[in-house]
Amino acid sequence: MSNVEPCCPPLNERPLSAEEAVRTAAMFKALGDPVRLRLFSAVASHEGGEACVCDISDVGVSQPTVSHHLKKLREAGLLTSERRGTWVYYRVAPSVLSAMSKMLGQYTA
Repeated sequence: MSNVEPCCPPLNERPLSAEEAVRTAAMFKALGDPVRLRLFSAVASHEGGEACVCDISDVGVSQPTVSHHLKKLREAGLLTSERRGTWVYYRVAPSVLSAMSKMLGQYTA
């Protein structure tokens, strides 16, 4: 699966194109699992914006399952990873949080 860039216009700006909807759905699908959402949040909120898998793997599932979920987050373009020795370090992909925030926009009643 290729990386998906989570970049789309604000939802209240105009309707999404078919391609934008596919990219956005892949991002939300990846975050739709509670374990993945916890892992994403752990990486995003980790000091320095980077987390070793050894620091974030305590989410109540086995290590192989953690690896599977991290792979899904990488495939959706939400995380990047780098191997250093025996450990893998994860970062939120550049501009993902700002793109998500922009896409959801600020709605006023």
